[in-house]
Amino acid sequence: MHADDLRYRTDKQQSDALLEEKDVKRVNEALEKQEAEGPTGLRRRLLSTSVRLSRKMAPDVYKLSDECVERLSMDTPLELYVHASPQFNAMCFKPEEGRLFVMFSSSLLEGFTSKELQFVMGHEFGHHVYDHHAIPIGYLVKGQQRPDPRLALRLFTWSRNAEISADRAGAYCAQDLHSVASGLFKLSSGLTGSLVKFDLDEFLQQVDDMQAEDAEPGAGAPQGDWFSTHPFSPLRVKALRMFFESNLMKDGGSSLDELDVGVQRIMSLMEPSYLDARTDAAIAMRHLLFAGAVVVANASGNVKKEEIEAFEKFFEKGDFNDKLNADRIKQELPQRIQRTNDNCTDTQRMQVIRDLCVIAMADGNVKDKELDVLHMIADGLEVSRTFVCQTIEQDLDPD
Repeated sequence: MHADDLRYRTDKQQSDALLEEKDVKRVNEALEKQEAEGPTGLRRRLLSTSVRLSRKMAPDVYKLSDECVERLSMDTPLELYVHASPQFNAMCFKPEEGRLFVMFSSSLLEGFTSKELQFVMGHEFGHHVYDHHAIPIGYLVKGQQRPDPRLALRLFTWSRNAEISADRAGAYCAQDLHSVASGLFKLSSGLTGSLVKFDLDEFLQQVDDMQAEDAEPGAGAPQGDWFSTHPFSPLRVKALRMFFESNLMKDGGSSLDELDVGVQRIMSLMEPSYLDARTDAAIAMRHLLFAGAVVVANASGNVKKEEIEAFEKFFEKGDFNDKLNADRIKQELPQRIQRTNDNCTDTQRMQVIRDLCVIAMADGNVKDKELDVLHMIADGLEVSRTFVCQTIEQDLDPD
């Protein structure tokens, strides 16, 4: 089976559409010009800050990677690195000078079994095979010229779906669902000892509990996970179990269409929609987003063009005008917050905070006074201030 057959079709569809966006083209053209001037020095930085693993030093690691390379039909020369870190992490960099560089943290190499490590390797290779680096999400969302908010939200959604494709590549390399799931459990929990024993069914029960809590997927999970570039680990495991039960992995399994419908249903838990819905919750969220955006934009006393443009991407052109009474809207903010609390789940309240952060970041810089307003709204919605910071500062590159 070819690696392309494993790719999550929603990832491919969204990737193709994003590559046609003018902002994505603009950033890619700038990066191509930069690369044409010469190497960025990535290999030099890796050699100076980490240890390159040779076949002599790490024969077992290379045995695993060779199996992944064969399964995924990769032909790019590969260099593996390790850096000292207590955090479980791995990173695949965009190829440079014809080489693919993959880095692992020392704790991951020491704390993962062979099959768990092979899943992580295949996942990283999957980002390369599916050319996920062709969409420079980090440059787009954190660059000097920010994308409009709706494009930013599409980028976040695509990034999570890209992780599903990379997970499938890793699972195809490892060929063992339990090892794949236990690897994701370790990445999520940080646990590797014998004090807590991993149980696949118990881990997946979290997803069922999320769905049972009135479609409120944040229950019992770290809040920041729900609007990050990565799906929450139990969702990934449930999607992978469907993958292993499909005809991609076993004869007589479910069809590709059935697989995609099931995965889309799971992933929709991370994308509560309210901009167009007519429910009481959606209306309360829109009213709070409108008021919050106005107050955030006015916090520094100087509303910039980029903020107005960002605001209008969520609402209508001309909605932000001289007739808006920012002081009156600020006075109404507590009532709008309360109405949102009365009608909305934790996850829906987090969605509003994230979208306010996207608007605040539109001019490339969130000022202290704007951050104070975001914190005030988060406090009123009982959303952790840490979530505000994570939304603004999170790492966006595929890993």
